[in-house]
Amino acid sequence: MTSYTKRTHTCGELREIHIGQTVTVTGWVDVRRDLGGVVFIDLRDRYGKTQVVFAPQHDITAYEKAQSLRSEYVISVTGKVERRPVGTENPELPTGTIDITAMELQILNKAETPPFPIEDAIDVSEELRLKYRYLDLRRPMMQRNLLARHRFYQITRAYYDRHGFIEVETPILMKSTPEGARDFLVPSRIHRGKFYALPQSPQTYKQILMVAGYDRYFQIVKCFRDEDLRADRQPEFTQIDVEMSFVDENDVLATTEGLIAELWSGILNVDVKVPFHRLTYKEAMEKYGSDKPDTRFRLEIADCSDIVAKSSFRIFSETVAQGGVVAGFAVPGQATITRNQLDGLTDLAKSLGAGGLVYVRVTDEKVESSVDKFVSPEEVKSIASRIGAKAGDLGLLISGPWQKALSILGSLRLEMANRLNLIPKGKWNFLWVTDFPLLEYSEEEKRFVAVHHPFTSPKPEDAGLLDTDPLKARARAYDLVLNGNEIAGGSIRIYNSELQSKMFGLLGIGPEEAKAKFGFLLEAFKYGAPPHGGIAYGVDRMVMLMTGMKSIRDVMAFPKTSSGLSLMDDSPSAVDEKQLKELHIRTI
Repeated sequence: MTSYTKRTHTCGELREIHIGQTVTVTGWVDVRRDLGGVVFIDLRDRYGKTQVVFAPQHDITAYEKAQSLRSEYVISVTGKVERRPVGTENPELPTGTIDITAMELQILNKAETPPFPIEDAIDVSEELRLKYRYLDLRRPMMQRNLLARHRFYQITRAYYDRHGFIEVETPILMKSTPEGARDFLVPSRIHRGKFYALPQSPQTYKQILMVAGYDRYFQIVKCFRDEDLRADRQPEFTQIDVEMSFVDENDVLATTEGLIAELWSGILNVDVKVPFHRLTYKEAMEKYGSDKPDTRFRLEIADCSDIVAKSSFRIFSETVAQGGVVAGFAVPGQATITRNQLDGLTDLAKSLGAGGLVYVRVTDEKVESSVDKFVSPEEVKSIASRIGAKAGDLGLLISGPWQKALSILGSLRLEMANRLNLIPKGKWNFLWVTDFPLLEYSEEEKRFVAVHHPFTSPKPEDAGLLDTDPLKARARAYDLVLNGNEIAGGSIRIYNSELQSKMFGLLGIGPEEAKAKFGFLLEAFKYGAPPHGGIAYGVDRMVMLMTGMKSIRDVMAFPKTSSGLSLMDDSPSAVDEKQLKELHIRTI
């Protein structure tokens, strides 16, 4: 193995102040241009690009070697920094006013022709990019994304350290306590027939740390869920996990807002205004049809139930009588929408579970609806006024059970905003959604399930409802929403053994099962557990939004495909029969 001249500067560092200096740069050949008697190359590393000039009059040996250079060769070049001739500058590059006149060239490693160009604007499948991820990661865009992620981590650690939090690592091999998504299980070789689980979150551990007296904890941690995947979901993902003792909701929210402001300032140079707007779950659903509303545009929903409660149109009146809702929103300037387009919206509403879609058109002359045969003109006018539909506007209405009808309207709201390009770019709308329901009833499982998780505390004034009407109990839970994306969520926790046992009972977890799954936590609560609460941020999703990517796979170094495969190293893969035997496992 031959030695080589180490670099004195990176490929993104040289400027006019370096003119006249002899320097050494190293990196990958990005582009080679032979102009007959002179060879130009752009040399690339993660810091940028520098143009290098090989000419026989400068060094014949270096020039002759340069004839063999190809894309992605790894080289070391020593030469003199010179100003580029007038008219040949490249204003798009920070190094675009200089080049290096090569005096020495060392080819450190040759490279085969890559399966796709190492540049941002490439039209290749994601599968090919993931198979050759080490090449994909050389692209400037991917390097910018990972550098942004690095900066994200540094700001986070500095912020929490400055505010008295300590970083504590929690186990990756833990007890299986399935609740929500499936666990990834790890068989024990030593303890035959027993399994560890990979953590879906460090929830129980961070609560134990509060009992142990570490009142301000944080961790940047890997979590694992064996669930169906999509663009913003991976089997392994990263959270910022935070827990605090002797706090209420306002303390957690204010601390979170401080970090968000520093992240957006430090990475995007964006001034985020705090405190963030807050909506209760009920307000978010009734106004936007979503518990993670995008507030960058209007199209706000209005409840019209009182207007049609006595309507002769039985679909409306019976829905209201049964406790449902009739609601809708106005779409500005869309009164002239075609019948085919309305049919398409109706089909969309039906695919989301609606029985149908009612529309209202407002013109200078009249207000009409798709149910004029059944609804009085006065009711139609009142509906148009309630949803804020003016001349030239279209109103869309859905009727049905409260949550279902509003959720469908929320989806229609987003669909119309996308169709009409109503969502502004470069806007960062943060908001908190609070006061979620504590429980919901699963028809599939025929039992209550936790909306957040089983350790979430009910609001003190709703604690009595756990004995009388559990579905009306509200949680001390909160989600942080950005532009229609949930980016963090948490709650004030239960810290009392009796209340925690009651919660387990409501969830159908009996005393024996609770002891088997969570006995260590219930036992810990008996020894002086402080009031505590916390939050967890979705790092991958946050960096995806900050960098403008469409998938979290573009902000992770080595992600899996949508089916959970790692194409680069071909995992998951078969293992040796001997390994299975040691683990007491037999495949079928």
